[in-house]
Amino acid sequence: MYLNDILAEKNMSRYRLSKESGVPQTTIADICNGKARLEKCTAETVYRIAQTINVTMESLIEKEIALQKSKNRTSFEVFKSNICHLVKDKGDIDFILEVLTEDTIRELYEKKWYVECFYTLAMVDYLSRKNSVPICTKYNEIRTRKMQETIYPASVILMDEIQKTDANKQESLKNAIPEFLKYNIVEDDIRDVC
Repeated sequence: MYLNDILAEKNMSRYRLSKESGVPQTTIADICNGKARLEKCTAETVYRIAQTINVTMESLIEKEIALQKSKNRTSFEVFKSNICHLVKDKGDIDFILEVLTEDTIRELYEKKWYVECFYTLAMVDYLSRKNSVPICTKYNEIRTRKMQETIYPASVILMDEIQKTDANKQESLKNAIPEFLKYNIVEDDIRDVC
């Protein structure tokens, strides 16, 4: 929880926060342990905590909500679709710049969301090659890793299940974009998004 980070930064215990803010220690403990969500607390509770740790109420709540959102992981198929739509909406170069500026690849890697990390890095490398942009070397240590098992698109797996074959997997593997295949991710068309 963000509140834990602030307390550590200010070298303040939960007990001290409780005493100085007047918020019960059990409430502070529940917020810090994730049993209670800060944005669901009363305005008075949020106000007292914010005043005591010298931050605005808005920033305290916004950071907590952002932290909660970052923990919510979508399916890989939804993630891929979102990335492809982002590329389509922003354009290749702006997508690359945004991902590198926000350090999205490192953030995904540190969350241990490896398949999402590798997919995003593959997308950046692929778009860099297609647009004759030098590869960013900031992620070279991540480039030495890959998924243990090959990740195929859900549609390919489904078609093979229906047809009782692996012909679709073999075909998609043959047409896979090298930057994705490097990480054992089979992707053959990032432009075909609705």
